[in-house]
Amino acid sequence: MYTVCMYSERLQILLTTDQRRRLQQEAKRRNTSVTALVREAVDEHFGAMSQGRREQAYRSIVARRSRYVAPDKLDELVEGRFE
Repeated sequence: MYTVCMYSERLQILLTTDQRRRLQQEAKRRNTSVTALVREAVDEHFGAMSQGRREQAYRSIVARRSRYVAPDKLDELVEGRFE
């Protein structure tokens, strides 16, 4: 499912020349914008969702009663299918 997000908050920060250069280089390497990198870093560092939403997601996953295959067993099944 694709979620559209409208950005409405503006933030101004001061960086060193080296910090700005590193951000620009990484943005170019990833073919994205510096602002997208900053948003990504904020989400990774502080979490993209609240603690309550994370706990709700965890409870939802735990409540499912499905049969899961261990990663090593899944590898065996996939490899066996393509031999």
